[in-house]
Amino acid sequence: MDLDRFFKKGELIPAIVIEDGTNEVLMLAYMNRESLQKTLETGYTWFWSRSRQELWNKGATSGHLQKVVSIHTDCDDDTLLVKVIQTGAACHTGNHSCFYTQIYGG
Repeated sequence: MDLDRFFKKGELIPAIVIEDGTNEVLMLAYMNRESLQKTLETGYTWFWSRSRQELWNKGATSGHLQKVVSIHTDCDDDTLLVKVIQTGAACHTGNHSCFYTQIYGG
């Protein structure tokens, strides 16, 4: 697969990670070519850490792995939707999802 189509607008592509079965949004992270390739090769999520400027295998140290079920792209090939089987918490805070703080609505 030619991965270049996903990186026409820049070196990073947003990856929205959702849980298999519930479709709950777990997190948003970024992938570069190498992390996307590693994700495709291993079947587990790899991301590019913008703060540490390095590859990051989700769950490698915490054990909170993300087994990839499917990956879809949007109509512009500039965002990925990654469906995973989540082991443990997706968020580094210990919450299941990173989206646990409500700022508007009921």
